[in-house]
Amino acid sequence: MKPIWIVDDDQSIRWVLEKALARENIPHKSFSNPNDVLNALEKESPQVLISDIRMPRGNGLDLLQHVKASHPNLPVIIMTAYSDLDSAVSSFQGGAFEYLTKPFDVEKAIELIRRAVEQGIRNDSGAKELTAWRQDATEIIGQAPAMQEIFRAIGRLAQSNATVLITGESGTGKELVAHALHKHSPCAKGPFVSLSTSAVPKDLLESELFGHERGAFLGAQTLRRGRFEQADGGTLFLGEVGDLPFDLQTRLLRVLTDGHFYRIGGQDPIKANVRIIASRHQNLDARVAAGFFREDLLHRLNVIRLRMPSLRERSEDIPMLARHFMLSCAKSLGVEPKKLSDEVLKEMSAMPFPGNVRQLENLCHWLTVMTSANVIGVSDLPADIVSEANEQPIVIHGESSPSNPVAAKVAVGDWESGLGRLAVKMLQDGDKEVFDALTARFEKAVLQAALEVTRGRRVEAAQRLGIGRNTITRKLQELGIDD
Repeated sequence: MKPIWIVDDDQSIRWVLEKALARENIPHKSFSNPNDVLNALEKESPQVLISDIRMPRGNGLDLLQHVKASHPNLPVIIMTAYSDLDSAVSSFQGGAFEYLTKPFDVEKAIELIRRAVEQGIRNDSGAKELTAWRQDATEIIGQAPAMQEIFRAIGRLAQSNATVLITGESGTGKELVAHALHKHSPCAKGPFVSLSTSAVPKDLLESELFGHERGAFLGAQTLRRGRFEQADGGTLFLGEVGDLPFDLQTRLLRVLTDGHFYRIGGQDPIKANVRIIASRHQNLDARVAAGFFREDLLHRLNVIRLRMPSLRERSEDIPMLARHFMLSCAKSLGVEPKKLSDEVLKEMSAMPFPGNVRQLENLCHWLTVMTSANVIGVSDLPADIVSEANEQPIVIHGESSPSNPVAAKVAVGDWESGLGRLAVKMLQDGDKEVFDALTARFEKAVLQAALEVTRGRRVEAAQRLGIGRNTITRKLQELGIDD
């Protein structure tokens, strides 16, 4: 077996990977810069190449481009501590096998290397256009694992025009992801047309989507091209597609099936070469079950599904997002940007933000306009936001019965007293083994929260909780939690 090549200017990263590969009896070789790799490639080649992006004496994406030009079948894993959309998309567009963000779990890295080895010569060498995308900035920001999954998905979809359904709560940035999918797609040179179905009166939606002929109905004095025609050769983003009336769902299904539609009052079919990206915050499966949404249309839209995480699931991104919004708000208003103190960033990171990223952006705009201090402190935060954060309910879940309810809502910062009141009630009700029962419920709530934040990844959940992998596995089994 050929060796695995590691390229990183950070000696500690090289050491960690070398030790991990040695434990697995996998041959390996390390380099501190891309130039040495290019020289070595003239004499030999590795089984898999693992390269950092940003290094003092070279760039990993440039190295990827050179490697793919001379060794197109060689799997390349790009790793970086700078987690952004452009790096992810550039990696996949350049032909990378996978994109690995630092810090990474060593076991997952070894598993990824094994998959890359298996991939080997199956890589598509032929007509891939090797380009390294460059942008000055991107509006999609996030280093949380959940956002890295979104970046990877956008990168993998960069060569596809597949229909995509983006799910997630309101304000999470679904339309931004739709823009990114369009921007990094084969139809990027075509138009991007957006329509929020919930923002248009139902009696006007059909005309908005498909257009109408002159005289088709009272008031139709001129021919109107609908959004499908406007998006020809590009992307049509349908926001909140779950709000479409049932009859329009049928017409949309027909367009997705054969690519043709009719304007209102029209006799000739119109061909639509349009990529559809849809979004929703409702549970479409539930709407299908209730008879409000066509199941066949859901299957047509749900070719690829991306789930946008709520801001609660990526709270570690709040300081970075807040700084970005403070700068952008100041720039749009033509004023000097104000600085958020460490105390404010800590306070904001603990806020629930039910309106997600949109609410955070609005808060930053308010702080830019309404505060006089150059450095914003906790006292400068609007009272209603602070009050909302302090009153956000936490639910302690457990088995319940009509005679013994065990779910209690307690305020953030006061959960201990809420837990105490719950214990008092259970003791008064004569429950047995109250200590063990409450301990189990506490552990279950914490483990479920950790798994929700990490989207079911046990190893990452254990790391965040500060416990071992064996401990979390045993606890999940004891408490009957399915991750």
